[in-house]
Amino acid sequence: MIFNVWKDIQNKKIQPVYLLVGEESFLMQETLRHIVQASLLEEEKDFNLSVYDMEETPVETAIEDAETLPFMGEKRVVIIKNPVFLTSEKKKEKLEHRVEKLEQYINSPAPYTIFVFVAPYEKLDERKKITKLLKKQSAVIEMKSLSDDEAIKWMLNVAQEQRVELDKDAVEQLLVLTAGDLMAIHQELQKLSTYVGEGGIISVETVNLLVARTLEQNIFDLIEHVIYRRSKEALQIFYDLLKNNEEPIKILSLLVTQFRLILQVKELSTVGYGQQQIASTVKVHPFRVKLALQQARLFQTEELAHILMELAEADYEMKTGKKDKQLLLELFLLKLFKKD
Repeated sequence: MIFNVWKDIQNKKIQPVYLLVGEESFLMQETLRHIVQASLLEEEKDFNLSVYDMEETPVETAIEDAETLPFMGEKRVVIIKNPVFLTSEKKKEKLEHRVEKLEQYINSPAPYTIFVFVAPYEKLDERKKITKLLKKQSAVIEMKSLSDDEAIKWMLNVAQEQRVELDKDAVEQLLVLTAGDLMAIHQELQKLSTYVGEGGIISVETVNLLVARTLEQNIFDLIEHVIYRRSKEALQIFYDLLKNNEEPIKILSLLVTQFRLILQVKELSTVGYGQQQIASTVKVHPFRVKLALQQARLFQTEELAHILMELAEADYEMKTGKKDKQLLLELFLLKLFKKD
């Protein structure tokens, strides 16, 4: 679990080489922050913290830096970004990297340097010698989406750091409104904490007051109202979106995206896939999968397929200008309300 890794780093149990791999960018940033804070004093960062982009700088330059004694401090941190040579990506590189020099360094890293690879990729090329060596000799930390329980634990920890209390209902609503996006949650928690003040309580009412609903969240709510035949509420959201100058074609596109996701999670859950497996397969956040699963239970597979066909037809008519765009969406919503 990522929290245990952070705790070890805070307790100065720091490894000479780290490989941070995965696409959860916020966890990547937080892990880097923990490593730097635990390794260097603020006044040492100007001298002993270096960041190299492998799309612009050869890796041997970073190695030379890593082998240089720290200046006015005990440790040096060298961060390697975009190490595309660890992947199977075939794009033509602007420069060549002397990977053999990197292999030598990994086998015998400088004792005073923390060497960190930031690999924001879904997977690495396990066939490559350098990848095998790095995974064997370094501390590998996978940047995967948090489970619901992990996300809640993290949110409560952030609230504790801000010296505020977070209600259970507020936690759930914040997850819903941000679709589990950790960066968005962190930003909203900082704003909410400032609003309630030290020692204050963040309630669900406070969350609803201060956290803006995204277009995607409004579309989710619209579909939720449609499912439960709340036509007045669904149409109110639709008209509010139009008042906010949201284009009908964009609203339609998000309806397609959400209904397609509902169909995908329904089909995958039917064959025994769990929430995390589905999220990995369809490449969306696990919390979005959780919400889609709740909606999927209220549809038949054939019904979802038919809805997607109707949306495709509406999309064609919008793009060919056969009917008024707003009218097409209104007719689509009214058809949904009439379904048994």
